[in-house]
Amino acid sequence: MQQIRDAKEKGEPIPYHFIEVMACPGGCISGGGQPRTINDDIRKKRTKGLNQDDYNSRRRCSHQNPFIIKLYEEFLGKPCGEKSHKLLHTSYTPRSIYR
Repeated sequence: MQQIRDAKEKGEPIPYHFIEVMACPGGCISGGGQPRTINDDIRKKRTKGLNQDDYNSRRRCSHQNPFIIKLYEEFLGKPCGEKSHKLLHTSYTPRSIYR
């Protein structure tokens, strides 16, 4: 962001139409599309559990996962293609807090 700010102040062209910034409490674990709760202790436990699962996982990068590679080769086609976009992408709407 600082590089963009500096370029803008110097009048240099900026190659972006927009920049999306997400600052979800607890990162993406509490972000859009995730279960919401009013109990912060639950969020902290969920964060800890997911981070531990990720740390212990042999496959940490989905694009290197042989099962994902095979799924694209045999069914979805290319990443961000029409079929994969239709089946894997969604849009978000406001959700009430789960109690």
